[in-house]
Amino acid sequence: MDRRTFVRGVTGGLALAGTQLLLPRSLWAGLPDGTIASEEMFALPGKQPLIKRSFRPPNFETPVSQFTDVITPNDRFFVRWHLASIPEIDPREWKLGIGGDAVTAPFEVTLEQLQRDFEQVEIVAVCQCSGNRRGLSDPHVPGVQWGYGAMGNARWKGVRLKDLLAKAGIGKDAVELALDGADRGALDATPDFIKSIPVWKAMDENTIVAWQMNGEPLPHWNGAPARLIVPGWTATYWTKKIVSIRAVTQPVASFWMAKAYRVPKGKFPSVDRFTSQETAENTPITEIVVNSLVTNVSEGQKVRAGAPLVVKGMAWDAGYGIRSVDVSTDGGRSWQDAELGADLGRFSFRPWQFVFKPSKGAHTISARASNGAGQTQVEQLIFNPAGYNNNVIQRIGIEAV
Repeated sequence: MDRRTFVRGVTGGLALAGTQLLLPRSLWAGLPDGTIASEEMFALPGKQPLIKRSFRPPNFETPVSQFTDVITPNDRFFVRWHLASIPEIDPREWKLGIGGDAVTAPFEVTLEQLQRDFEQVEIVAVCQCSGNRRGLSDPHVPGVQWGYGAMGNARWKGVRLKDLLAKAGIGKDAVELALDGADRGALDATPDFIKSIPVWKAMDENTIVAWQMNGEPLPHWNGAPARLIVPGWTATYWTKKIVSIRAVTQPVASFWMAKAYRVPKGKFPSVDRFTSQETAENTPITEIVVNSLVTNVSEGQKVRAGAPLVVKGMAWDAGYGIRSVDVSTDGGRSWQDAELGADLGRFSFRPWQFVFKPSKGAHTISARASNGAGQTQVEQLIFNPAGYNNNVIQRIGIEAV
């Protein structure tokens, strides 16, 4: 989509939204001053109003109030792009090339063939930007100033990547899979957004090329006609509008692998490591850290003293499974078990709720998730220059009157 088309499309979306809507001041709490000016709602074509972070490339965040259901609706799902030229691809003309120097039988597949000639599988998985909550970093760090909503949970349907690679005859000398989408930079000098994943992750049965999202064709803004799904890993690897997958015998050295999306080595408790891309100083970000979110109570909210208050939220991690969610109503001095809701799979949001009767006065509500790997949300930010993996326990102040 070129600039003129994009602006025309966004203008149409604005008409659907009616207007730009400033967020309540209560949602600004904890955000650096520089992010407040961008806290406005805007509707892209086909989307409900989302929090605008940037127009070009389009980056739009899901409001916390929309995470009331385990599955995030397509029209409320966040939007994240690095490059400004995003073509709208006719599904009848789309092709995916499977090749590289580590396969013996490269081929192309159309969307019809992808749907007809391979086993179809479904998985519920959280798609979360690596920089989710970056806007809450203290000290401030550069990048898209996301709040809590650069994520979503969806039911994805498609084909196992390993089945495509088997048809291509992937060899034992394959080290990584190079991934390329149809999006391009506005300038020729802009590095193409080429990512890679280790071959063992590509061969995982949960890694799929998806063409359907929540029972519908993928939306344009979320990667139509097809995108890669890498459950448990942050969304930088979930290549949208994917057109090329190459099995290669050497580590990919693109800008987006060698320079971007890296964290200091040993900073986070990741089990899945991308060793072919590691250096002595840093390593690619991989797993989603264990996290939780209060979804129905906001900063400064007034509630009725003595009446039962049901605090609800979601918890998620890299796929080790949410073991427990603890809730504090006194600023973290004491904790009690929340009730876990339906389990839609280890990569999915896990709903939870906690009921208490607040006495008159101020209360600070916090939620703390732990997973099956023994990992728990942190009290203080694990700082890194890119603002990745923010899983600091929330503190939400309310008043009972």
